[in-house]
Amino acid sequence: LRETTFTGSDHTGFGFVFTQGGQILRVSAALSCITGSSIQITKIRAGRSTPGLRPQHLSGLQLVSDLCSGSLQGASIGSTDISLTPGKIQSGNHTADTQTAGSVCLLLQVALPCALYADAASQLCLKGGTNAEMAPQIDYTIKVFKPILEKFGIHFDCDIRMRGFYPKGGGEVMVTVNPVKELQPVTMMERGNITKIHGRAYVAGVLPFKLAKDMSAAAVRTIRKEIKELYINIQPLQEKDKAFGNGNGIIIIAESSTGCLFAGSALGKKGVYADKVGIEAAEMLLRNIRHNGCVDEFLQDQLIIFMALAKGTSRIRTGAVTLHTQTAIHIAEKLTEAKFTITKCEDELSSNVTYVIECQGSGAANPNL
Repeated sequence: LRETTFTGSDHTGFGFVFTQGGQILRVSAALSCITGSSIQITKIRAGRSTPGLRPQHLSGLQLVSDLCSGSLQGASIGSTDISLTPGKIQSGNHTADTQTAGSVCLLLQVALPCALYADAASQLCLKGGTNAEMAPQIDYTIKVFKPILEKFGIHFDCDIRMRGFYPKGGGEVMVTVNPVKELQPVTMMERGNITKIHGRAYVAGVLPFKLAKDMSAAAVRTIRKEIKELYINIQPLQEKDKAFGNGNGIIIIAESSTGCLFAGSALGKKGVYADKVGIEAAEMLLRNIRHNGCVDEFLQDQLIIFMALAKGTSRIRTGAVTLHTQTAIHIAEKLTEAKFTITKCEDELSSNVTYVIECQGSGAANPNL
């Protein structure tokens, strides 16, 4: 059980409690920063073999506290209780370093919403793992997350200075975030047809280029079995100067006729054949385009905070609703005035079940712009 109990005084003035891992920290800290309400989080990762804050959680919380000139209590490795009292959101330069292979993409998840409500552009220098387990790969953030966020009126640039892999980390990305007056609601209800599948299979450090070619070929073969009519372009690449340490992985992206984006990805591990890595990514992509929803299982929960902040009604068609999404909705409803409903839709023509996540956004306006 990923225990994290979350007490915050929400807009109705009651305390509330919830259990889940690092995601609670990210969503609640970002919303605390934007809404100006203090939060207290206890029993953080209480059920884990290594309970409490890990380096990546700590650096994320410190980054948010830095962004909102906040007061952060209990912030140390292994701490199971923290509290954050936010101040005014500050633009300018902010740095966060996990000092491990902790994910820079998860650092961005917590910092990006806050930076949108600053008075000017923010530069975030994020250090750690760019392609890490249990987190989006940086390629996903740039190729899927970023273009979909543009529909909300969000604009940020992401420059990969150095890629970093498990276990060394050492990656660095520079993110420039432009502030918004308010976020626009988003409707993604019709998927249309898949029109394009492309990707990259990469090796870095001392690993042989053959691994990249094997990952790519295995992924193409797997997708071909199910999707015969499209040209599939997965480029094998050797990461030269911009990589720290050794690593290999693959990301495959599918685009639809209505502008929906989906991905499957996998990272190489010691003792795992390259073919297996390619097949894993391909199967993940296929699983995410079978259901006819408009977002994949990874984007789903990442969009909740933006739907909650937007002014107006957002509607997004998805496959099965994930636990991460349910958690994000729960916290967003506690810390903002947003209201979510989830409706199950059965398709008469196929066995597909999709869900529509609808949100009356809280219309959070930027007081600093």
